[in-house]
Amino acid sequence: MPNHPEPGPGEESVWDYPRPPALEPTDRRIRVVFNDKTIADTTNAKRILETSHPPAYYLPPDDVATEHLAREDRTTMCEFKGRAVYYTLTVGDHSATQAAWQYPSPVERYAALQNHFAFYLSKIDAGYVGDEQARAQEGDFYGSWITDDIVGPFKGGTGTMGW
Repeated sequence: MPNHPEPGPGEESVWDYPRPPALEPTDRRIRVVFNDKTIADTTNAKRILETSHPPAYYLPPDDVATEHLAREDRTTMCEFKGRAVYYTLTVGDHSATQAAWQYPSPVERYAALQNHFAFYLSKIDAGYVGDEQARAQEGDFYGSWITDDIVGPFKGGTGTMGW
């Protein structure tokens, strides 16, 4: 485990998150913007909290403009949550492949994630937690969102795969 600072008041350290990951609801407003259109806006998201990763946000389908999402053939397997499916996001003449994913049939422990959508910040124009524009976790594998109240270091960058 790398050296990491202790969190200050109002901060969370990703090194205090558990493995297997915790799943918890959040009432913080989560928004997704792509090609000047709000694709998702909710205060009913879920957070996955996993050691060394910033939170990943999963948004309920009723709060996502699903008409802009087209399911792809790609799937992956998460050792904890089950099989994920991926979506291309299209608004107007702009598209982003593998911009979103979901778990149609997650394992029982994560059943509350069923059909909720998560978005890669690196593939969209902006994602917001409250009024703060979140930053993407480094690396193509991770879809976590970094905000000022989350303390790392974060897995994903060069040299972190062994953490």
